[in-house]
Amino acid sequence: MDTDAVLTMLREVAAEVVTPRFRALAEGEVMEKNPGDLVTVADHEAEVILTRRLREAYPDAVVVGEEATSADPTLLQGLADVDHWFTVDPVDGTKNFVHGSPDHAVMVGEVRGGQPVRGWIWQPAHERAFVAERGAGAYADGRRIPDRTVDADGPLRGVTSRRRLVGTALPGLPPLELTWVCCGVDYPQLATGGADYVVYSGTMPWDHVPGTLLVSEVGGAARHLDGTPYRPHQTSGGLVASATTGVADRVGPLLQDQARVG
Repeated sequence: MDTDAVLTMLREVAAEVVTPRFRALAEGEVMEKNPGDLVTVADHEAEVILTRRLREAYPDAVVVGEEATSADPTLLQGLADVDHWFTVDPVDGTKNFVHGSPDHAVMVGEVRGGQPVRGWIWQPAHERAFVAERGAGAYADGRRIPDRTVDADGPLRGVTSRRRLVGTALPGLPPLELTWVCCGVDYPQLATGGADYVVYSGTMPWDHVPGTLLVSEVGGAARHLDGTPYRPHQTSGGLVASATTGVADRVGPLLQDQARVG
């Protein structure tokens, strides 16, 4: 499937099973995977369709979906040795979706040779599409996103999914704010100027493969908190994504110091 075809697939699936349930979820259509970790019938149905269509188009590729992995965590094993695989996040920002916030997304990412190579983010309530292809740029609604220009020595705006860090300040920087609580919104905001860096506690591939590629294609960086480049198969430890490599060079060591003392 070419890049446009995959985006069309995301739009179609969202229109079929996600958007009709937005602000219209019936009793029994919202469940808990773990305490506070919500899932809906839209998540399950969208993932089934997306996974089927990807497997039909790429029978030799592995497809790693969030809900399938929740049921069988062994699906994450051995990904470092898989040459070609896809990630599926059927409704990213499920809590937002359940509570009627438009900040949710349907996302697919593609990994080859251990590196993200294509990524798609469709925000159905906002009707916005973000697409990235390694070496070919990042696009918002079909228009190329220019590289970010940020004064890395200035008062950078940072957001975080680590709630214990919200309101804390790294040395010389303003206090961290809460993210949009949806990677499918966080990363586009980072790519287009809504934030200068994002600190994440989790690194599940369906959350981060599309967005890290989007950011890297506008001159940004995604690194694990030990300073190593983002690796899609790594599912432990935190992650910081930055608008530019200069921002990453400034913020990364400060986060490592914060982790050592906190």
